[in-house]
Amino acid sequence: MNRIFPWPSRKRRTGGDEPDGPGFYALQDAPGGVWTDADAAPDRARAGAMGRSSGAGGDPWAERLEQLDRYMEDEPKRERKRRRRRWIVRGVAGVLFAFILLIGWLAVTAPLSRSLEPIAPPQLTLLASDGTPIARNGAVVDEPVRVADLPPHVIEPFLAIEDRRFYSHWGIDPRGIARALWSNATGGPTQGGSTITQQLAKFTFLTPEQSLTRKAREALIAFWLEAWLTKDEILERYLSNAYFGDNTYGLRAASLHYFYRHPENLKPEQAAMLAGLLQAPSRLAPTRNFDLAEQRMWLVVAAMVDAGYLTPEEAARLPTPRLDVRTRNELPTGTYFADWALPEARKLVGGGYSEQTIATTLDSRLQGIARDVVARAPLGTAQVALVAMRPNGEVVAMIGGRDYAKSPFNRATQARRQPGSTFKLFVYLAALEAGMDPDDPVDNRAIETGTYRPRNAGGAYSQSLTLEQAFARSSNVAAVRVFEQVGDQAVIDMARRLGVTSPLAEGDPSLALGTSTMTLMELTAAYAGIAANEFPVRPHAFVEQPPGWFDWLWSGKERLSRGRHAAIERLLRSAINRGTGRAAMLRAPNFGKTGTTQDNRDALFVGYAGDLVVGVWIGNDDNSPLAGISGGGLPARIWRDFMRRALGEARAPARPRPTPSPDPSGPVQPQDVPQIGDIPLDEGGSRLRVHDSGVIISTDVNGVPVDVRLDRDGVALEPGATPRDPPADDTAPR
Repeated sequence: MNRIFPWPSRKRRTGGDEPDGPGFYALQDAPGGVWTDADAAPDRARAGAMGRSSGAGGDPWAERLEQLDRYMEDEPKRERKRRRRRWIVRGVAGVLFAFILLIGWLAVTAPLSRSLEPIAPPQLTLLASDGTPIARNGAVVDEPVRVADLPPHVIEPFLAIEDRRFYSHWGIDPRGIARALWSNATGGPTQGGSTITQQLAKFTFLTPEQSLTRKAREALIAFWLEAWLTKDEILERYLSNAYFGDNTYGLRAASLHYFYRHPENLKPEQAAMLAGLLQAPSRLAPTRNFDLAEQRMWLVVAAMVDAGYLTPEEAARLPTPRLDVRTRNELPTGTYFADWALPEARKLVGGGYSEQTIATTLDSRLQGIARDVVARAPLGTAQVALVAMRPNGEVVAMIGGRDYAKSPFNRATQARRQPGSTFKLFVYLAALEAGMDPDDPVDNRAIETGTYRPRNAGGAYSQSLTLEQAFARSSNVAAVRVFEQVGDQAVIDMARRLGVTSPLAEGDPSLALGTSTMTLMELTAAYAGIAANEFPVRPHAFVEQPPGWFDWLWSGKERLSRGRHAAIERLLRSAINRGTGRAAMLRAPNFGKTGTTQDNRDALFVGYAGDLVVGVWIGNDDNSPLAGISGGGLPARIWRDFMRRALGEARAPARPRPTPSPDPSGPVQPQDVPQIGDIPLDEGGSRLRVHDSGVIISTDVNGVPVDVRLDRDGVALEPGATPRDPPADDTAPR
């Protein structure tokens, strides 16, 4: 390839009249080039060489050759410079890209707004529907402080003991780190090298794990905070969130708690004591270890003298502060209902530093009835759970176990147990949806073929039963035949439509007898859907606004036709009036179903009457068999006793009248503390009940329940509420 280089203009080379300007020549000329005289070219070359060697003006051709030589010699240097510039640009771009990624990562993992939020949820008081406080949970926090409003003697103790160079470093203090390492290595007092900014990063954004990775993140977040916040803003957020012991967070809450005054009015000795608590708040809390808190306070005072904030004379004149603790909240105060409602309550009240109060759907009267009824039941060593809700899902009473203090595990909302024959609701409802009628016959003979051969309780079989009779007597073989006739998918679909979300086994005929597990809350809500004839029902602990027309249109709620709803209620009522649930019978119309699992491991009764839907479960936590308890026995009686008192069918034992206007800030009224229970008199269910005016003996005479009341007015015989168990149960072996 020919390479082209500048050459004098054609005018200079040929002497012609063409415009003067730069020309070009080829290193290798093609034949018939620009030379006009073939013999002149060598002469000119020689002349140029002679002129160059003699220092004369020289020939342009030779000058261009010399430039070419120099250019070729300098080419490697220029290439190296260009390569170096490219690597520098790439390096700068890489650093900028990494910086942008770091900024994005910090913005996501350490948003500045998080340092404006309390690090512990503030105290939340839950109220019953009548305003009675039922539980308090959360930390004692208060409004943030402003450095501009605090006197110097309040800020200086924290700077002296925690970070003397706070206003001069960039989030990391090498001197402080070196001083801490030296003190720790030489056996001096143990010191930490973290700055106030690092401490804010640690308790606001990070976990308490001790690792190099966390320390590296802490340093990065400290730089991030220093870059975007002023020193006063960092100090304000630190003081407003630091833990001071006694479940108290933030300087304002601590000063009000320990000295009953706002931080703007703290005395120097009080501020020094509070600053000393930050090292070990739980151990140094003056309400628990005042001597240790006082010793730490004098160390803070000595640090203030060393930092120049106080003279030795001023330090010597400081007195020991006196505590002024006027209110004490014993926290947390838990109940089964409160534990279940609290997560939703936190979402409703949102963030912030202020204490919150929120009313729940819990009815303190109904909760008291549930507590008394369960406490009087002869449970032996078994556990019990009870859920009462309105047909719209408002939970009004909850018992999650016999004793919350011993076991806060909620057996109404957390335990997943087999529902037994209460699951037959979905089987028979699917049959009604498929076109069957309560009077249609069902084969009730024993199943002698196939791999799955369920049995009826007590070996009771017959040629056939109507659908209603099979449901009332809780025939297992009839339920399995109905299940196989409508198909498992139809049954599962019906359970899903009624709000059951737990896994349900497909292709397993034992599903008809309730072998798939679920919670009592979930099961009771499904029955609430039948009571309301609107489903699914979502159990909730807080009053919800009635849905508008548009909300109702898009709510996804379903309803049964009038005929099918009447048919399923006919089955549910027959189970109480003529079937296994006779012990649950009320004067008012009532609907329900018993359930007993294999080997009597679980006993249940779920039903509704009036505006209440109630589920009762009895079982052992280790899933061991119950001693002779079936769903038609004790669970049905507990259900009946609760309903009679809740609906006003029975005279309630004398109880202290509730406060007319409960004070939300007053003492919490425990809702899960059992009162004195009934005294069982025999295995048939006779009980001795003690109340304020006398005693009641509940028993039966020739199968007729009676109550014998003994009080100051003498002896009275009244209709009782304790019929014996029905002769048949609905045990559902697999």
